[in-house]
Order: sequence, then C-alpha cells, then structure tokens
Amino acid sequence: MLNWSAIDTVLLDMDGTLLDLHFDNHFWLQHVPRRYAESRGQSLAAATDELMQRYKSVEGTLDWYCVDHWSRELGLDIVLLKQEVDHLISVHPHVLDFLRALEQAGKRRVLVTNAHQKSLQLKLQKTRLSGYLDVVISSHDIGLPKENPQFWTALREIVQYDPARTLFVDDSLSVLRSARQYGIAFLLGISLPDSTQPQRDEHEFPAIQDFSALLGDLSKLAAG
Repeated sequence: MLNWSAIDTVLLDMDGTLLDLHFDNHFWLQHVPRRYAESRGQSLAAATDELMQRYKSVEGTLDWYCVDHWSRELGLDIVLLKQEVDHLISVHPHVLDFLRALEQAGKRRVLVTNAHQKSLQLKLQKTRLSGYLDVVISSHDIGLPKENPQFWTALREIVQYDPARTLFVDDSLSVLRSARQYGIAFLLGISLPDSTQPQRDEHEFPAIQDFSALLGDLSKLAAG
C-alpha cells in the first residue's frame, strides 16, 4: 500500500487515529452538555443546543481545541470533567504494534495533534503512548491549528522533515486537505475513528480502518 523505502518520517494524529475518538465524542456531545445543564439549571436539550452552536462558531480554530477557552466560556473545569470519564480513553487496535514496527524499520514517529497540552498530558499518562513516540507536538505550542497550511511550515522548523518523504495519518478531512495543500507526499485517512460509530465511506484520500493494514510490508522492511 505504501512505498516505505520512500518514507523517513511518519506524522501521526492522536484523537481518532491512535486513540479511539469515542472518548472525545462522548465527552463533548454528552458529558459536557449534561454537566453544563446541571450548572445552569437548564434542560439537557437546551444546553445541548446552545453548546452545539458555540462549538460550531470556533470549529477549526485553536479555541475549538483549547481546554482553557472552554473552561472560561462555560464556567466549567474541563480538565476535571475529562478525568470523570477518562476510563473511556483507549488506544486503537494494532497501534502499539505499528509504532514498534516503525521504530524497527528506522522511521521517525512524530505525534502531531490539535489537542491542548492539558488534554495531551492526560491522554499520554493514561495510555503511556509517549514511550512509543520520538517527538510529540501540540498545535498549541505552534500557535496554529493543523487546518491552517502555515502550520506545516512552522512544524518543519521544529521537526525538520522532508514533505516529499513524509507520511501523515489523520482522521480529519480538513486537516488532510491542509497537509496536501502544503505538499506532504503520503496521506492516509482513518475510516473508523470512533469504534462505536459506523465506518466512514469516504474516498477523497486512501484510508485504513486500523493499522493492521500497514503492518505486513512494514514488518518485512524491518526484518530486512
């Protein structure tokens, strides 16, 4: 599926790609509305409607991903609320095998996420993924979301990757489009970011359901 001999660096999204998006979907679409309704004395339906509008107004910006922004806006401790349901944080199948195989094949493993640093810290502590990664970058460190094509220029100053020899895997179409616009050569989507939802039927980018699809050729390369 991929010409691994032409790839030096693998950029990997976190939520929906390495981790099951079920946690985030449950948190923002169910848990936060419930807690917000309780704090405001609103019905759950009214709170949900209000939050959906607020989410939509900043979608694709750093504020959309920012824990501090939502804590201020909603008057809730978002980190504490995440901890209430952190048992839902889970690693997708075959991710650890894939990350080990990348290391054995001599490929650099770079986590590139829009997640705020506080969310990132919680998830890395819960999953212990950092031990399988060479570099971890949050878009909040850069000051631009991955949806902005200028993000990739700023990232290159930190990671010093060659776009022509880089694979990027993400479950977001808008982010993949941004990476394509910048010129990253190898792009893959994720067709099952949330294990509780139906598989996506989308053909703009090549996509995998999970990383078992990449293990065969990668393991052969690692074995020499």
